[in-house]
Formats: sequence, C-alpha cells, structure tokens
Amino acid sequence: MIPAVLYAVPAFLLLIVVEAVSYRFAPDDDERGYELRDTATSLTMGAGSQVIGFPWKLLTVGLYAGLWALAPVQLSPASVWTWVLLFVADDLAYYWFHRTHHEVRLFWASHVVHHSSRFYNLSTALRQSWTPMTSLPFWLPLALLGIPPWMIFLQQSVSLLYQFFLHTERVRVLPRPVEWVFNTPSHHRVHHGVNAEYLDRNYGGILIVWDRLFGTFEPERAPARYGLTTNIGTYHPLRVATHEYAAIWADVRAAASWRHRLGHLFRRPGWRPPPAPAVAVRAAQGAR
Repeated sequence: MIPAVLYAVPAFLLLIVVEAVSYRFAPDDDERGYELRDTATSLTMGAGSQVIGFPWKLLTVGLYAGLWALAPVQLSPASVWTWVLLFVADDLAYYWFHRTHHEVRLFWASHVVHHSSRFYNLSTALRQSWTPMTSLPFWLPLALLGIPPWMIFLQQSVSLLYQFFLHTERVRVLPRPVEWVFNTPSHHRVHHGVNAEYLDRNYGGILIVWDRLFGTFEPERAPARYGLTTNIGTYHPLRVATHEYAAIWADVRAAASWRHRLGHLFRRPGWRPPPAPAVAVRAAQGAR
C-alpha cells in the first residue's frame, strides 16, 4: 500500500520551486523566503518520515482493520453520510492530535520537528517527524465508528494535502467567510509563530471552527516570528529529529523523584518542577 500523499510529491517539489522563484522576482521585506540549508533539511525530514512511516503504516492498517471488524456497525462508502462523518471525525481527531502534540512534552518531542524551521514556506510543510507512532491513538475511534480503514487513510492524505498549501507567506488573507470556517495560511502562520500571543493557538487541520469552539483561536494581527522559543541552531536531520527526546532524557535522569520524572514526560513543554522548600527559603531570604 503506497501512501496517497506520495503521489503528490512531484507537485509539492514543483510548487516549492515556483514559490522560491517568486521571492526572486517579487521580494517582500516582510517575508523571509527560502534558505538553502533550511530547505534541504525540510526535504530530508520529509523523505525520512515517509521511509520510516511506511512500515508503521502497514501495522496501523492491521490495527484499524481489526477495530473496524469489531465495530457494531460497518458503514458503507456508498453513502454520502459516511463521507460527511469521516470528514468531520477526521478533522476533530486531527485537532486533538495536534493540540496534544503541543501540550504534552513527550508528544511535542515528535511534533517539534515541524516547528524547528525559522522560515515559513512550502518546504516547511514537508518537515515532518520521524516518530509517527505518537499519532496512533487519535484515529482509532474512527475505525470503531465503522468507517473502513482505507477511507480513514484517504481522508488523512486529503488533510495533509490541504495543509501543504497553508505553509506560505505569499497568500495573505482570504475572504472573511473562508477565514471564519477554514484553516488558512493566515491562521497557520499564527500557529507557527513564537510570539507570546501566538503560542499554542490554531490547531485545526482543514477547519478552524474547532479552535473557535475550544478556545484556542487567535487571529493574525502582527507578523509572526517563526521557529522555537529556544532554537536548536542546527540543520543536521538526526539532531532535528531527536533533540527534544535527548532533552527529555536528560531531564528525567536528573529528576529528584518519580513525580518530577512523569512531569518532564507528560506536562507541558518547558515545565520545571518547583524548587525544593529549602532552596525556596534561601532564595526568599536572599531577595530581602
């Protein structure tokens, strides 16, 4: 089974070239454009994610098929309502997958790859994780709803194709009804921004209504600064793929208790344990 998104790779590469050339002939001081090493890293991460993800996808097919066989009702792909349910359920699953991968550090260690570029262009869309197994739990309910596994994978590919086009500064703001309902380049620039007001906002895949519903929506008001709150300063693909796992391991090893170890794994990125009481007292005394 070849992932459907692979068929779009030639178009992705062509559009990346077109966008890069557009910066040559129509530069914009407010847009960062492309940088060769950054783009090469993004393409390498994308290629690696497909190679690593292929055998994992085969295992996932088997799991989805098993759950689908256990579903109380097996929905027919001939019904338009099955496709409507699939679209809504997939996009909701993506929202919670995406939000969890920002708000739980162990999951963030996988997703941080996608945010590690300080540029924002179509090649950034291809900068994907090499640990795809963290996505598994979020789509299992769709199989239990009775949606055939091949439909789930197809809709996941449709969502990824749509999101490719969100990663651009060349498209500013779309008509208001579109901006209200759908995820757009404007909304997704906010998501990639490290501006304080943009952190952990706009998780939607195709629809932005989930963010409006769950209180995570933020409109684009100021130009976004891209990258991480603390950038990693490397273009080496292996380090890009693993740097947060290494940081977690170091924090877990240095933790004073199991409670703190679990905190480093499952609390928000950037979480630190409170200082020990004696340390806190000395700090308070020193501040007087």
